Amino acid sequence: MHPSSAKIMDLLAARGLHSQVRTLTDSTRTAAEAAMALGCDVGAIASSLVFLADGAPILVLTSGSHHVDTDLLAAQIGAQAITRADAATVREATGQPIGGVAPLGHPRPVPTYIDVELKKHGELWAAAGTPHSVFEIAYEDLMDLTGAAEVTVEEA
Repeated sequence: MHPSSAKIMDLLAARGLHSQVRTLTDSTRTAAEAAMALGCDVGAIASSLVFLADGAPILVLTSGSHHVDTDLLAAQIGAQAITRADAATVREATGQPIGGVAPLGHPRPVPTYIDVELKKHGELWAAAGTPHSVFEIAYEDLMDLTGAAEVTVEEA
């Protein structure tokens, strides 16, 4: 197992969660790829996306079936502007590569927000530190684990 994935598994265990990190041969870099590899609905993929809110990194855990409306998100969190972080900023903020960003295990705390759409799925899948690793988690556990605030990322 990749050291990043092992770290995620250790962090989950330390919080009393019994999720297992799965390393897949197929890529899980995108929500569609992850859903195909896991045989689940793309909406059950909890994508970890890094943005800059007024220049500071934030993590948005969004349903794989959603696109983040940055204006809608900014209004909810009180930011003037939200932009997508580049690969170097993602790596600096999370210690992980784009396509493999886990919702935990970052070098420093990153303000985290969770898409309420994820509530509709019984089991969620999130990246585990690499573009080929994932773990299963319930919505409530993911919220508790990350301290995420609920947001709507896409208008219905």
